[in-house]
Amino acid sequence: MIVAEDSALLRQGIVRLLSDEGVEVLADCADTRPLPALVARHRPDAVLLDIRMPPTHTDEGLVAAARIRESHPGTGVLLLSQYVETTDTVRALALHPEGFGYLLKERVADVDELCGALKRVAYGETVLDPLVVARLMDTPRAPGPLDELTGRERDVLALMAEGHSNEAIAQRLVIGGKTVETHVRNIFGKLRLEQDLLGNRRVRAVLTYLQA
Repeated sequence: MIVAEDSALLRQGIVRLLSDEGVEVLADCADTRPLPALVARHRPDAVLLDIRMPPTHTDEGLVAAARIRESHPGTGVLLLSQYVETTDTVRALALHPEGFGYLLKERVADVDELCGALKRVAYGETVLDPLVVARLMDTPRAPGPLDELTGRERDVLALMAEGHSNEAIAQRLVIGGKTVETHVRNIFGKLRLEQDLLGNRRVRAVLTYLQA
């Protein structure tokens, strides 16, 4: 994988943490300019990328992430942010949720969570920080298909948006696996995600959630 973070101390710390966990860090950089060439050369499974990068520290990371996803769709991208940002970041996630994730920098200290998120985006899954999901849940929404979901179904969908498997959702909510499967099936039905549609219905459900 490749690490792009302008803070030298944090970047070196992330590289060390990942290397200690057996993750091969192919390259690292302090801004987004060398990223296209590095990704083209190394073809990493995933890129860990700060949203706010030099020179303006605004959306350089988002722009770079979009370019990586366009030119190398098989490469997962995990965005990092110091703050909960739900507008531009979530819009970018909603456009291409597969293999795309967003975590707050405070999660970096939890190496298991960080490595798990990187693996999931590398496998083409979607990962959202729990605090981001909570902010989305509290954001006023226009009427839509999400209104048909029960409270428990919304809990399940929120955990799906965080990237959790059915088994992990069952453990988090302290319910049975069959119950989770029923909730997921109901979510697909209420969001009109028919089984014969092309693509991953789980990703489509999260996409509906993000765009609502």
